Amino acid sequence: MHCPECGFINSEGANYCQKCGAFLGDVAPETDDTTAAWQLDETGDIKPVDPETVTEEGTLVIRAGGGRAGETFQFTGDQMRIGRSPDAEVFLDDVTVSRNHALLVRRRDGLYIDDLGSLNGTYVNRRRIESHKLTDGDELQIGKYKLTYLS
Repeated sequence: MHCPECGFINSEGANYCQKCGAFLGDVAPETDDTTAAWQLDETGDIKPVDPETVTEEGTLVIRAGGGRAGETFQFTGDQMRIGRSPDAEVFLDDVTVSRNHALLVRRRDGLYIDDLGSLNGTYVNRRRIESHKLTDGDELQIGKYKLTYLS
């Protein structure tokens, strides 16, 4: 699909232009907003997760990208790294994601996501951010991955 701002040809399903960062929502085809959530158990098998039973710590759910829609990451502790590095707690294996892309961090007044100087940026609710306090239902875009935060 072509970017309406710069004309760059982006992959289907992209929310933002890879060249200029413009929002492609008006160009992108309609998608289903329903996501089935799942986690890998101790044996490596997929087990379904009921979104109503997420912990009060917070959960990230991949909604699109990399064929991993529905995968969940529960936030526990004080921080959780997001990136292309295999050591990251939220490992997103794609060149559009920096090795150390973003950080979920607990502060006194809530849970925040901080961009760690990534090349393609971190977006929350279609706006590029450096730091943002997360609220239930926030949509994150990290590279080609779209995630939803559930509190």
